[in-house]
Amino acid sequence: MEAISTALVLIDLQHSNVARTLAPHASQQVVENSARLAEALRRNGGTVVYVRVLVNELQQQPADISVGRDPSAPPLPPEAWQIVAAAGQQDADILIDKRQWGAFHGTSLDQQLRRRGIRTIILGGIATNFGVESTARAAQDLGYALVFAEDAMSSIKAEMHRFAVQNIFPILGRVRSTAEVLAML
Repeated sequence: MEAISTALVLIDLQHSNVARTLAPHASQQVVENSARLAEALRRNGGTVVYVRVLVNELQQQPADISVGRDPSAPPLPPEAWQIVAAAGQQDADILIDKRQWGAFHGTSLDQQLRRRGIRTIILGGIATNFGVESTARAAQDLGYALVFAEDAMSSIKAEMHRFAVQNIFPILGRVRSTAEVLAML
């Protein structure tokens, strides 16, 4: 994997998500592993992208089970969708705002990556089977090679994370640990 044509895309490492109880990896571990990956990729000439969902503008469709905010609840403060400091965001990194689960639809992510000659995307973030998986499916449709940093992502239930990591991601790309991704860089 050539770092110069690789981007690390980190999904929703923002206060509102990091505050959740996650499984199988705690949010602190996800954030720490993500920051390590970001630092290493920058050092090797790669591109780092932080994606955040504007929670007060999140698209809410009728569903049997809601995983989003209660629409009758008061709006969250802007800090809720700010990337947590421990994630290591730098001024030169790309910041993408979204209003749905996936990071490509309705954003400039694809254009930003193509302008930089990106061919491979390393994915991490919260939550594995929502934002990360939605972004991965769109990335695969757009022709990007994918690497999933398994311990730099987590979900609201361990079985949801495991299902995506064991059954969906190996079809879309390569599943690796943070240590393995760091060794590849």
